[in-house]
Amino acid sequence: MTLARRLAVLLILAATLAIGPAVAEPAKAPAPLAQTRITFILVNDIYLMSDQAMPDGRRRGGFARLAAIVKAEREKARANGGHVIFAHAGDTLSPSLMSGLDRGEHIIALTNMVAPDIFAPGNHEFDFGKDIFFKRMGEAKFPLYAANLRALDGQPLPGFKDREIITLDGVRIGLTGTTFDGTPRTSSPGDLRFLPTVGTSVAQAELLRKEGADFVVLVTHAERKQDYEMFATRTIDLILTGHDHDLFINFDERNAMVESSYDAHYVTAIDVTIAVREQGGRRVTTWWPQFRPIDTATVTPDPEVAAAVAKYEAEFTREMDVPLGTTAVELDSRNATVRTQEAAIGNLIADAMRASTKADVAITNGGGIRSGKVFPPGSTITRRDVLAELPFDNRIVVLEVPGADIRAAIENGLSQLPNAGGRFPQVSGMSIVADINRPPGQRVTAIRIGGKPLDAKRIYTVATNDFMSRGGDGYTMFVNDARLLPDPDGPLLANDVMVYVRKLGTVRTGVEGRIVLR
Repeated sequence: MTLARRLAVLLILAATLAIGPAVAEPAKAPAPLAQTRITFILVNDIYLMSDQAMPDGRRRGGFARLAAIVKAEREKARANGGHVIFAHAGDTLSPSLMSGLDRGEHIIALTNMVAPDIFAPGNHEFDFGKDIFFKRMGEAKFPLYAANLRALDGQPLPGFKDREIITLDGVRIGLTGTTFDGTPRTSSPGDLRFLPTVGTSVAQAELLRKEGADFVVLVTHAERKQDYEMFATRTIDLILTGHDHDLFINFDERNAMVESSYDAHYVTAIDVTIAVREQGGRRVTTWWPQFRPIDTATVTPDPEVAAAVAKYEAEFTREMDVPLGTTAVELDSRNATVRTQEAAIGNLIADAMRASTKADVAITNGGGIRSGKVFPPGSTITRRDVLAELPFDNRIVVLEVPGADIRAAIENGLSQLPNAGGRFPQVSGMSIVADINRPPGQRVTAIRIGGKPLDAKRIYTVATNDFMSRGGDGYTMFVNDARLLPDPDGPLLANDVMVYVRKLGTVRTGVEGRIVLR
């Protein structure tokens, strides 16, 4: 073969190789059977109707800012052909000072103005008892879910759903809700029954799958440990939770769970496009979330809801001068009294703490009692008086405390004597004998609880205030003790004192020898 012919053959081969065999285009994914765009909005643990000034100088939270977000998201969805599911994960009827007056009536009225699409009650919905719970839930103009909440006879509660499937653009969204199963030990639900949160939630999710749900959403009020247990089962696509008061987002490319802080400081929006395709004769769902935590400091309050809040605030101001009761004994809140010795007003406050929590003992610091006033026998006590004595918005925290820590706490409380100190303990449910001539830390000679000597190894329930529970005033022994509720979730101290004084009618609690100093 001549050189010219060889070159021609090589050129033909090169051209053939360059063209190569025909390559099939990649197969396109089949078009979805159904597809929808949903924005889930979550709020949880919202107690205060008004916004609050925060450490950075900006105002956050409150119903008017929440309403502005929900209304804007709903309007945007309508304009763009999407959908909004607004979820409320519970804890709202209590605690707040206004709720202490009207048992949460204003909270339901404000929530109705921006009605959730699904509401699961938290433990604080039961703070005023079963009857008030039913009354308030009856006033709600939004769907109520609580699959683990049952009447004494085991039947579902009227007006509550266990689960439901709603269809949006052909996609079947399964909704279920559960309440906090620890409510009987943290609130006052009467004879209502609480089934296990984790087991009930997972069972409801499985039923929703069997009933045809493409995407399962749980709205729950649960401890973080329970959230993770439910998450690990892979039965629930999206968990919207409350109770822990943190801004929390977790997504592992299969399941997601979210919590939105508290008091609407942040509100979380989750944008999801959900597509359903047929695969192997069954419906297969794909989705991917975009999380948008919204700092409510950046939001202009909704004017309609803001006006309603202002009306309630004015009513609250008028209610402050309403009498709660009278005192048959002198109540002395001057520093020289409450910071150095057993005081009648300290006994009253500690008794209120113990009565509301059913704790074994209550310990509060004299430095938290502030007005420096003497109420002579026969004085009228108003709500304003209580707030003047307890101005710090402290919450009551119930701890599980070994007897040795209680002794250490009392030693700390007496350590600054004979000088006045804010850490001086005012107590209920216990009696103390101490010798202040001994060195600090060795002054207590006897402690009795419930009429029996303190057992150093026994675990007692102790009601204290959140400041002390965090180690304030030297009460560091409380920091690591187990809590029945997170500190921010406890009842307001001032509220419970108001309720207690109103129940007494006439205060006869004097100085009773609870603390004997030698």
